[in-house]
Amino acid sequence: MNVTLLINDEPAEAAGQATYVRHNPMTGEVASTAAAASAADAVAAADAAAAAFPAWSKLGPNERRAKLMKAADLLAARAADFTALMMAECGATAGWAGFNVHLAAGMLREAAAMTTQIAGEVIPSDKPGSMAMAIRQPVGVVLGIAPWNAPVILGVRAVAMPLACGNTVVLKASEICPGVHRLIGAVLAEAGLGRGVVNVVTNAPADAPAVVEALIAHPAVRRVNFTGSTRVGRIIAEKAARHLKPALLELGGKAPLVVLDDADLDEAVKAAAFGAFMNQGQICMSTERIVVDGKVADAFVAKLAAKAASLPAGDPRGNVVLGSLVSRDAAARVQSLVEDAVAKGAKLVAGGRAEGTVLDAHVLDHVTPAMRIYAEESFGPVVSVVRVRSVDEAVTIANDTEYGLSAAVFGRDIARALEVARRIESGICHVNGPTVHDEAQMPFGGMKASGYGRFGGKAAVAEFTELRWITIQTTPRHYPF
Repeated sequence: MNVTLLINDEPAEAAGQATYVRHNPMTGEVASTAAAASAADAVAAADAAAAAFPAWSKLGPNERRAKLMKAADLLAARAADFTALMMAECGATAGWAGFNVHLAAGMLREAAAMTTQIAGEVIPSDKPGSMAMAIRQPVGVVLGIAPWNAPVILGVRAVAMPLACGNTVVLKASEICPGVHRLIGAVLAEAGLGRGVVNVVTNAPADAPAVVEALIAHPAVRRVNFTGSTRVGRIIAEKAARHLKPALLELGGKAPLVVLDDADLDEAVKAAAFGAFMNQGQICMSTERIVVDGKVADAFVAKLAAKAASLPAGDPRGNVVLGSLVSRDAAARVQSLVEDAVAKGAKLVAGGRAEGTVLDAHVLDHVTPAMRIYAEESFGPVVSVVRVRSVDEAVTIANDTEYGLSAAVFGRDIARALEVARRIESGICHVNGPTVHDEAQMPFGGMKASGYGRFGGKAAVAEFTELRWITIQTTPRHYPF
């Protein structure tokens, strides 16, 4: 597939017709040949968004709603195209691709519903005859930088609420899935949002720093949102801060799932397996650590090992649960984490087979802080079991990480489980549910090294609008001189 830039609703080549190739991670075949944008191309995309902003921001909320609803329908209708691209560029399974399209369409519909919820308030003033208002208005151009692991969900999330709020956007596509992210742009353009309202920039990996710097520095770009690794998120935050531009960052995770001594073990196992192995563990919310009370640990581990061993792994084009990891380097890193843990005393109770970029579901028991996998985000199909002796120790272990995105607690005593959930340092926590859970209307985001700011619903309105204080003096005002 040949992938162009999208600037002003028109396909565009990069300067000098530069391109780069993305290979299928499993077969090595060419998945896509994409335009390799320069900093100048990035500036052209931001210029187009800036030129489109006055007209788009003045549209009535119901007109914006109608266009976003049309985009949702068009996106859902392209499910087969998105699935083929996700399989080729990312090694994803059909099930994961289908879920991406389903949730992304829901995100567009939720954003459409929010166009009439961008509300302010009238605030009582101490000044006689003064009507004081707090109003929200669009900020300008929003830069969205999206990753590859849930490319339709996160690509759409990067732009949907900014558009609903009346902003225009530039989507900086992931170098790993340029075709998927460019198709999002094509869908939004087909929905008739208007010339320059949505622009998509693809770039070669080596050019990413220059392209991102040019976009953040552009005077029309007023907000930045980034989903990706904590390492890159720190760079984005520093660049945005240098230009005094607010950034919304959703970064890495090391999600704990706490199993209390009164937990329904069968339900906990189902949630743990789903959270750890969906999309080969390549989700920011993936269950990375299971913190289990020692009184039920043996029974829990036996059930989880059996569940993991039952999950088929192989070519994502087949009938499998686990498909390909995103690269051979990613697979090798997961294997090195497992080997380090086993060498330091962990017990591998499920998994062990690896063929290229396909790994079976791995479960490591008796993991300790001495092992790399205790602290490092694996981003692969491996989950660690840490045994504890009390609720307080479980909370301590759950919080013993730099990350704080998602978490879960399982226990039949809901009051006790909820109290544990309140003590866990994470932006998201589910009682008797998996760590992997997303809904378009929820305030999604993390704390600590997992970032700051919130996508979704009214929380996102606050991220992508400017709150202004405006007064109207209705009577003559008294002045001291």
